Amino acid sequence: MIHSDDAFRALSAAPVPRPHTEVPGLRVHSLRTRTPLASSLWIQQTSRLGAMRRFVQPVLDAGRFDVIHFHNVSLIGGAQALTLRPASGNPVKLMTAHEHWLQCPLSSLWKFDREVCVTPQCVRCSLQRGRPPQLWRMTSALPRALGDLDALLFPSRHALALHRGSPLGASAPRADCLPNFLPEDWAAAAPDHPPAPAPARPYFFAAGRLVPEKGFARLIPLMKHFPGVDLLIAGAGRSRQDLLRLAAEGKREGHCNVHFEGMLSSASLAALCRHAVAAIVPSAFYETFGYVAVEAMSLGTPVILHDHGALPELLQSGGGLSYRTDEELLAAMRRLLDDPGLRARLSAEGPQACRTLWSEEKHIGRYLDLITGIQSETRK
Repeated sequence: MIHSDDAFRALSAAPVPRPHTEVPGLRVHSLRTRTPLASSLWIQQTSRLGAMRRFVQPVLDAGRFDVIHFHNVSLIGGAQALTLRPASGNPVKLMTAHEHWLQCPLSSLWKFDREVCVTPQCVRCSLQRGRPPQLWRMTSALPRALGDLDALLFPSRHALALHRGSPLGASAPRADCLPNFLPEDWAAAAPDHPPAPAPARPYFFAAGRLVPEKGFARLIPLMKHFPGVDLLIAGAGRSRQDLLRLAAEGKREGHCNVHFEGMLSSASLAALCRHAVAAIVPSAFYETFGYVAVEAMSLGTPVILHDHGALPELLQSGGGLSYRTDEELLAAMRRLLDDPGLRARLSAEGPQACRTLWSEEKHIGRYLDLITGIQSETRK
């Protein structure tokens, strides 16, 4: 695995990465220079590897890989990274588009920090967010780079459809939908030991980056309709102070039922989500998948999802309710509070959907079938 320590140091507010457990057999190569901000800015502005190439190319040459799989390459070489090949061999080259970086300099398709992007104005939008515009996007660098892949993968049908309808839609030789998965030990990694005490009051749960596109600013004011119920929000981000002020307005009106839990470990997050009436995912932008929803469903917690982007695809086998308007969201919240039978049915559907649709075993099976198919076509 090759990752950019430069990008983390240049952009993260955290002084050090969060601790992680090393995986036996996995070799990790951290790309690090003396000037992380300058290195990251060079890649962002040129979509070329720059100083990173002398680190990446030797790893590829020495590895004798069967498959090279690219993920978030925006600050690890951009378009040029996708064209890299080892000195010998002919590995299958894949890329998974976890975000909207192919179409959007900000990777979100969230325009002017207030709405879904329908008519791009990339230069103005980037400047408004304090990012230098990427003039290289006006060249043919990205279409050429995608043409060097064997397949471009998307975690949802919605994200795949957006790509096919974009100017880059015909660039990659092959584009497929390969949904993400939950690790097999997700639920087992977060048992209640000791058991979490029963909450004093019922509560809804939400989690994610505290940024405008996640939609928490529309959810918080609705809690005035549920004075006997709490809303617990886990996460951190640049909108935290704005959301705190919004919650404080509710306090002045006499209801103090919105609480911010900060950044949580996977174990703490799962324990908190497990006891919620429902997990609410109010995203206003186009999510490409929806891990918070799938994690909640795996724990038997019903979800209430904004009918937007890829999120509705997660309810194809039940496990929750969807909404389009604030009134429909209020109605869904009331239904799950007032109808224990409905909540019990959705609670049972969620884990079953995770086992059949988003299990690690099924994902790996589909992934290996895809690679085998590409290899067979290449040999013809």
